[in-house]
Amino acid sequence: MAPIPKTMSGILIEETGGVEVLKWKTDLPVPQLQEGQVLVRNDTTLHEGDRVAYVADHAYAEYTAVPATSAAPIPAGVSTATAAAALLQGLTALTFVREAAGLPQPPGPREGPWALVHAAAGGTGGMLVQMLGVMGARVIGTAGGPGKCEIARANGARWVVDSKLGVEAVVQRVKEITGGHGVDVIFDGVGRATFDSDLEMAARKATVAVFGNASGAADPVDILRLGAKNIKLMRPVLFGYIATKAERDAYTKELFDLILAGKVKVKIHEEYPLTDVARAHSDLEGRKTTGKLLLKV
Repeated sequence: MAPIPKTMSGILIEETGGVEVLKWKTDLPVPQLQEGQVLVRNDTTLHEGDRVAYVADHAYAEYTAVPATSAAPIPAGVSTATAAAALLQGLTALTFVREAAGLPQPPGPREGPWALVHAAAGGTGGMLVQMLGVMGARVIGTAGGPGKCEIARANGARWVVDSKLGVEAVVQRVKEITGGHGVDVIFDGVGRATFDSDLEMAARKATVAVFGNASGAADPVDILRLGAKNIKLMRPVLFGYIATKAERDAYTKELFDLILAGKVKVKIHEEYPLTDVARAHSDLEGRKTTGKLLLKV
């Protein structure tokens, strides 16, 4: 391996603002390692056996210092691009399905629980649809418009409801699909616009997991509203499920095994050069993307 340089290229944000504050720099210092960290070169050219993936919030550069326990080896058969695209949202979906929804394994010959995923054409939503399907759930997806509804179906949703029809129409359609039973588990990354309808669509003893705020944070809820159906209301966060090395290792291995087996597919929208990071952010904010965006050094 080539000697580690003293400086590197990367993106620096020195002030708040829009995409114009994402500045490309070529003289950033390479991170100095602290005890228990490893230095990761953010490239796709590492040799077999040296490849690792990690989840962090500071990877817009050639090198990143991360805790050694957070760097997960990428198995043979999984490309570096696929691993980078899958890790954050894949682990989010897998831990939510396992721990929040409580679906440890497929139910066998019987039909699994009814599950609803909002924004089923999106990155996390699409992963949730796939994971729930692997675990045997009967998955309903919502998505905005015919194009995104088709993506939700391609992700594996057995029933898809166009959210652009309006909240009342979505509630009515879900009740029809479930034969009046309602939904046993709901994954909501939308927030304010969908939360009240979640409680209406939820079945008795349902779990409602609100994990995102795409439309704004859901309004504070009177806990007495949950009592009529004994609803469990959750706000799950990935890092609470992978807090220990054993948890991270186990879930990462299971995720890569699902990918290798072809049970979970990872869609990459585009690989953007790191120097073109502003366009990547603009495309993402403008809702022009389907699948994962990657930044390539």
